[in-house]
Amino acid sequence: ENGVDGRAIRVGTRRSQLARIQTDSVVTTLRELYPDLHFEIVAMSTTGDKILDTALSKIGEKSLFTKELENALERNEVDLVVHSLKDLPTSLPPGFTIGAVCKRENPLDAVVFHPKNIGKTLSLLPEKSVIGTSSLRRAAQLKKKFPHLEFRDIRGNLNTRLKKLDEKEDFSAIILAAAGLKRMGWENRIGQLLGPEDCLYAVGQGALAVEVRAKDQEILNMVSALHDADTVLCCIAERAFMKRLEGGCSVPVAVNTLLKDGQLYLTGAVYSLDGSDSLKETMQIGVSYPHQNEDGPNDDVQHVGITAKNVPGQAQEAAENLGVELASLLLSKGAKHILSVARQLNDA
Repeated sequence: ENGVDGRAIRVGTRRSQLARIQTDSVVTTLRELYPDLHFEIVAMSTTGDKILDTALSKIGEKSLFTKELENALERNEVDLVVHSLKDLPTSLPPGFTIGAVCKRENPLDAVVFHPKNIGKTLSLLPEKSVIGTSSLRRAAQLKKKFPHLEFRDIRGNLNTRLKKLDEKEDFSAIILAAAGLKRMGWENRIGQLLGPEDCLYAVGQGALAVEVRAKDQEILNMVSALHDADTVLCCIAERAFMKRLEGGCSVPVAVNTLLKDGQLYLTGAVYSLDGSDSLKETMQIGVSYPHQNEDGPNDDVQHVGITAKNVPGQAQEAAENLGVELASLLLSKGAKHILSVARQLNDA
């Protein structure tokens, strides 16, 4: 029927508990959609999982959590790989595509407090309280907003970071993605959700991506059933914004998207490392287009690495243009300077 009957579909994932939970959720959905197919999960470690004593922004490797998984995909050892979309660079290696973007979990950042600070918010923490985050984006925004706090690097998977917070006195609180906490079943640890007025989120945050070989039509068709159209359009706009800015995890770039009544609103911002210098703008575009049958030579058009056959092509194009135009606006106002200084300081 879709050409994959009778063989096991191998799904690659990182070994961390969160990665496993995310992959299991995708595989559960695939099993419901395709009860006749057999799926098996193949877990592996990545560079990002192994280097735990260095800030992510300092390692300088674009595909920190994805390279080993992509190598397995290239060697046909797995047929698809589940990632957090925010770990995937805006330009994928040739021969790969994001064949599905699943419905987004809450994309906001969350504050988890040390047990002795339960019930507080960031603004109520005492002077010089230390906040743990491995993200330049979070630190840059929060330093500006909460100048009485200090920010220090914290690495490791979610379990490790929560353990460091709870068992030592080094940190008063740590900042994590709300989506990861929710998926781990630790929503009760969220002491404060940071809205867009406090902290814009990372490109793709909260969404899961399924990466496949671009030419593997059968697998591509199979996973495309997982696409959530609204999430696809928001994430195309965000990724196009990031790509035009040439941002990565070594510079503070942040976004907020909203899709309402056929209009896609994108807020994008760039920051200096200490948050003192920033540029932020919002633009919108209409994305309600009828779905046309776009079979033929264009049916595998990628938009910033995403192939979404079941989302109207014109809507995807509009979303991509929105991201590019917003980035161009910020660049015309001096974003390039802010980002290059941030990059140099970070490299130093």
